Order: sequence, then structure tokens, then C-alpha cells
Amino acid sequence: MPRRNGGAGRLLRRVVPWVGALLLAGLIVAGLWPKPPIVETTRVTTGPLRVTVNEEGKTRIRQRYVVAAPVAGYLRRVPWKAGTQVTNDMPLAVIEPLPPALLDVRSRTLAEARRDVAVASVARAREAQRFAATELRRIDQLSRDKVVSPLELETVQAREAAATRDLAVAESSLKQAEAELREFSVAPGAGNATQTPVEVRAPVGGRVLRVFEESARVVNAGTPLMELGNPADLEAVIEALSRDGAALAPGTKVELEHWGGPQPLRAQVRLVEPAAFTKISALGVEEQRVNVVVDLLTPPEERLSLGDNFRVEGRIILWEDPRALKVPAGALFRRGAEWAAFQLVTNTVRLCLVKTGRTSGTETQILSGLREGDEVVLYPGDRLKDGQRVQPAVIAVAK
Repeated sequence: MPRRNGGAGRLLRRVVPWVGALLLAGLIVAGLWPKPPIVETTRVTTGPLRVTVNEEGKTRIRQRYVVAAPVAGYLRRVPWKAGTQVTNDMPLAVIEPLPPALLDVRSRTLAEARRDVAVASVARAREAQRFAATELRRIDQLSRDKVVSPLELETVQAREAAATRDLAVAESSLKQAEAELREFSVAPGAGNATQTPVEVRAPVGGRVLRVFEESARVVNAGTPLMELGNPADLEAVIEALSRDGAALAPGTKVELEHWGGPQPLRAQVRLVEPAAFTKISALGVEEQRVNVVVDLLTPPEERLSLGDNFRVEGRIILWEDPRALKVPAGALFRRGAEWAAFQLVTNTVRLCLVKTGRTSGTETQILSGLREGDEVVLYPGDRLKDGQRVQPAVIAVAK
């Protein structure tokens, strides 16, 4: 019995190292054995898909009216503030016309001298015209008697016509000089009808948008006083790239977002302005942009807080399909001149060439190559090969 136990011990000492070595080798092989890569997958779905142009814009009142001073004078203080409701023909401001200034001695002497010069010019021009008319009658008689040539008659006729024009110019200068003396000789408060205060009335009903001149002061004729408009009659102007504007047609659907309300505003394109302009982007790149004018279709009572020159974000809908076969754009990649995707079949990826349609930037329409419900790999990169086994991660379903 002792010999048997000794033999079993020696056998055990020989076997144990080999078993340990085999276990260690197995662990090394298992650790170095390549594992299937973990991939994120999604499914091909059917749902709404839109192709849009997203640009910033601003609202503006369709018809605005600038009320200006009709005469030069002293503007009384304007009592109205921005936002005041006004009606048609409502008095907005009162202007007291300024009286003509009195001439000082020097200015009066100069004005009288100009008047005297004009009188002398009229007398000289009248005498020259009388002499030219007399000469014309004499030469005309001689011409009928065949004493003078026709050329001499035409010369005298031209001199008479020039003298008549000079007389008219001199008489006009005299009238101007006399009018200047009469105007500046009127004393202030002499009861002239032009001193009656002038009321500036509203051309239309609406609201006061801006008040340019509020304080009492002297204004010139044509000075803007305030701006009127109807805040309910709004439109929006969206600055789009010229290449996008060329593809838009009147009636294209538009949604205005981030305007301050809970729901987007419905609108449609009315026109694309025919002239583009250059604008520097935030990255310093020159861009050709064009104004797209859109009409708001949402009723005014649903956008009462929206006013003039408010910022909005326009979403111009170029194309939409309520039931489009689509897949996230991150599942597609280029394979030569075609688009491709990796389809997941029983933990193995299969390369599928697909034909794509419209894209919204985040989702792409699938025309052929995939069917609804197929599971595809998101963001495959360069690590996957056709027929490779993978381990799916959490499935993200495209909405």
C-alpha cells in the first residue's frame, strides 16, 4: 500500500504542471481570440420626410406710412407714443408756420438795389425790343419791295425775337425782387392767412410704430414726424441663398418657428425678389442671398404678440412625403459611385447597394435596395467587412 500511494503521487506531480500549462494556454488563446465588434443599429421605417431650407428672417408690416411735416414751422409737442391706436383722419400733430423774418437795413438796401437794377433792366430790354420791332417793320416793308435780301430779313427777325425774350426775363427778375421786398416787409402777427396753425392728420387707421419728433421744436417742410401701420397686416422676409431662391415658386409652404409662440406660424411664398445681394456670413464667407417674401396664413388673433421687425426662423418646405421609406443618413456610405449600407442578418453584416432619393440632412429616402423593417448598421466606418460577425448594441428606431 505505501508503494501504491507513492506511485500515485509521482503521477499526480507529473500531470498537474501539464494541466496548468494547458489551462494557461487556453486562457491566453481565449483572451487573444478576436471578438465581434459592437455596432449600433437602426431599422428602415416608413414615415414623413421633408426637404427644407432653414434660414433666418424678420417680419415687417406690409403697408407703412411716414407722416411728414407739410410746412416749415414750430411743431407743438406730440402727445402720442409708439403703440397708440389711431383712426383715419385723426389729428396727430399741430405746426405753427413761422412768420417771415424782417429785413435789416443792409439786407433791405440790397433788396431795393436789386429791385432798382431789375427796373432798369426792364426799361433797357423794353427799349431794345421796341427798336427791334420798329426795325423789323421797316425791313419787312423793304423786303416786300424787293429792296433787301431774305437773309437780312431773317437776321432782323432773329434780333426781334431775342429782344422779346430778354424783355420777358427782365420782367421776371423785377417780379422776383418786388416779391422779396413784399415778403420780408410783412410784420409778425399781421393777420396773414399763412399764420393759421396746420393740423397733420393720419392718412390711415392703425397704430403708431415710431415717433421721430416728439418734443416741440422748429421743423422744416418734409421732416418725418411719425410712422404708422397695421401690426395685423404682417409679412415676413427670409434671406435665402440665391441658389435656393431660384428653386422656389409662389405658393411654396413655409413654417415660421422661434417667433415666441408655442406653435409654428403657417405661411407661403409670395415672391422671390429678382435682385440678389452680397452678404458676409459669420465665417467670413461672401454669399449671394436673395429676399424671399412670404405671406402669413395664421390668423392675426393667434399671433397677437408678433410685431414689426421681429426675428423668425423660416422653414421653407421644398418637398415632403407623408409615407416615405427612409433611413438615418448615418447608415449610408459611398461605395464607388453608389450608395451602400450594411444590413444585419443574424449577427452578420451584409453589404447592400441602395438607390437613394431625397434627403433632409438627417434622414434619406430609400428607393430600392432595402425594405421596411430591415436592420442596418449606424456609422459603420472602415472597420466592417461584408460577411463579418458583429454584436448589436441598443437599437435606435428612427422616428
